[in-house]
Amino acid sequence: MPEISLPSTAGEIVNLGLISSPWLILFCYPRTGRPDQDPPGGLSNWNAIPGARGCTPQACGYRDAHAAFRALGATVYGLSTQETEYQREAVERLHLPYALLSDAGLALVRALRLPTFDVQGQSLVKRLTLAISAGRVRQVWYPVMPPDADAASVLTWLQARH
Repeated sequence: MPEISLPSTAGEIVNLGLISSPWLILFCYPRTGRPDQDPPGGLSNWNAIPGARGCTPQACGYRDAHAAFRALGATVYGLSTQETEYQREAVERLHLPYALLSDAGLALVRALRLPTFDVQGQSLVKRLTLAISAGRVRQVWYPVMPPDADAASVLTWLQARH
């Protein structure tokens, strides 16, 4: 993992290359929406983009399994290219027990060559999940379908390694 520092919704700067827990689970998602706003390009256009839908169910899956991840020594972060302030609303509304990281400058996306897509001038990361240990990516889930099953799949994989 490159030593790239990203702002988090917890008000900290997180350097993913320096995480000391046995496992770092980093799930990447295009963007969280807000209940009172349409996604970029409108709902029908957003729904037509493969893999765009499902950010909230994915985040809630990690929320619901968070204690199990912690019991296995895993630190969980979500990552999008949205600004931290926008992400903070999702953390509060969804009661997420983990922080979301902002890669609005695309530093990590570029360093790891993560897949992206563009919508109305916004560069968004495609949905994928990385399992990282000792500074190395050990497993990649891509594409992640369905998004609401991602946390359970990753947890099953992690449990098999203990």
